[in-house]
Amino acid sequence: MAEPDEQTGTLTPPRSQPSPETNGTKAVNAIQNLRSHPWFRGVLVALLVLAAIAGILYWEDLQSKVYVENAQITAPVISINPTTPGVINEVYVAVGDVVRKDQVLARVGDEVLLAKTRGVVTGVENNPGQLVTPGLDPRAVISMIDTRQLRVTGQVQEDKGLKDIRPGQFVDFTVDAYPDNQYQGVVEKIAPAARVGDIVFSISDKRQEQDFDVTISYDITAYPELKNGMSAKMWIYK
Repeated sequence: MAEPDEQTGTLTPPRSQPSPETNGTKAVNAIQNLRSHPWFRGVLVALLVLAAIAGILYWEDLQSKVYVENAQITAPVISINPTTPGVINEVYVAVGDVVRKDQVLARVGDEVLLAKTRGVVTGVENNPGQLVTPGLDPRAVISMIDTRQLRVTGQVQEDKGLKDIRPGQFVDFTVDAYPDNQYQGVVEKIAPAARVGDIVFSISDKRQEQDFDVTISYDITAYPELKNGMSAKMWIYK
C-alpha cells in the first residue's frame, strides 16, 4: 500500500523487500563464483592431502605402540608377623601411616614387631587379645609396602602385541585419578609365565589366549601423586 510523503503529501509506492528466492539465488551464485575461483581447486586438493597425511600419521602412530587397557600401580606387599605364636597386645600404627625402617609397629606376646623398611602401612590386624600363629594364619598383623618399589603392571594378551615388547622400551601411561596427566616410564620386565586365573571351558575350537604381566618402572620422586592401587592405561613404544 502506498504511503504519503511527509514533506510533499504525495503518495509514494512501498519499498520492495528482497524475496527468499532472491537471497537463495545470491547464495547459489556466491557458491558458483567460489567454485570457479582459480584458487578453489588448489585449496580443496591441499585440504584433502593434509587429511590423508593426518590419517596416515595417526595409523602409523597406532601401529608403533602396544596399547594396554588393564593396568594398575602396585608394589609388593610386606607382611610383618611375630616369629612365634602370641597374643596381640598393642598396635601403634594405622592404615596410611608412613613409617621408617625399624620403627616399632606392634607388640605381640613378648615380641616387638618392627618395620623391615621405610614405606606405607596398607593393612592392620588391630584386635588386641587375638592369638596370632605364624604359618597357620594367612593374615598379617601389619601389611605395608615400600613406595620405592611402586610399578605399573599391565596385562597383555599373548596375541595383542606381546611379541613386540622388550625391556627398555619407552612407555606413556595415564591413571584414572588424573586423566589429563601423562606419565613416562620404561619396560622393566615381562613375566616368564602367564597369569594364573580361572579355567574357562568353551565349546568353541578357538584357543583361549593367555595374559602376561608387563612391569613398567618410572621415576617415583617425579610423580608423588601416584598411589598404590590406582588404575592405569599404558602405551608401549615398539
